[in-house]
Amino acid sequence: MNAIITGATKGMGRAIAFKLAEAGYNIIFCARNKQEIDTLCNDLMALNPSVSVQGLVSDCSDSLQVERFSGFVQQHFATVDVLINNVGVFIPASVLDEEEGNFQKQLQINYLTAYHLCRVFGRKMRDNRKGHIINICSVAAITPVVAAGSYSVTKAALLSLTKVLRQELMAHRVKVTAIHPGSTLTSSWEGTTIPPERFIAAADVADAVLCCLKMSVGANPDELLITPSEGNI
Repeated sequence: MNAIITGATKGMGRAIAFKLAEAGYNIIFCARNKQEIDTLCNDLMALNPSVSVQGLVSDCSDSLQVERFSGFVQQHFATVDVLINNVGVFIPASVLDEEEGNFQKQLQINYLTAYHLCRVFGRKMRDNRKGHIINICSVAAITPVVAAGSYSVTKAALLSLTKVLRQELMAHRVKVTAIHPGSTLTSSWEGTTIPPERFIAAADVADAVLCCLKMSVGANPDELLITPSEGNI
């Protein structure tokens, strides 16, 4: 089984990579830092020597690098069974007062990267009549966060894409899922004094991904909402 993960060297992406490698998936992933890519490749292959793992330095804010990454995957994977669109950026700001370029950056990373990869590999899954696309969305896709307006808009767009693809690919036996994490303890919360137990753990999201992948052929988990037990922060 072959899986793609975007933004896999940190946070939820890293946790997902470990979970899939442990489950026997071959993985190709992208991230921006070469040293972190090499470290993750070594760690995953040490965890499960039977899988192949490759990473490509890619900045998903650059559409040309996203295209290069999709080409890299096609060179090394004859088929793709799982596509995890995880990469994202959170820039808190109001829509009216944010700096120029904030929306465009979040649109490219949070939505257009997934859009491109879904088109490339969704067509292949359609032809093969199998596969699973999982888009890591956000609770902000459901309930907008006023203090992060553009982020909310881009995650809502990703959710809408997920719903459209679910309908397009349903007849071709390809599954499409949106996972909506709430406040998750990742590097974006570095330095916080909030107790860890108030957050979702990145491993919880990884467990949710594997749970979706383990469901029977007849089941499609359309959306999965995960929030902290005491509410979002």
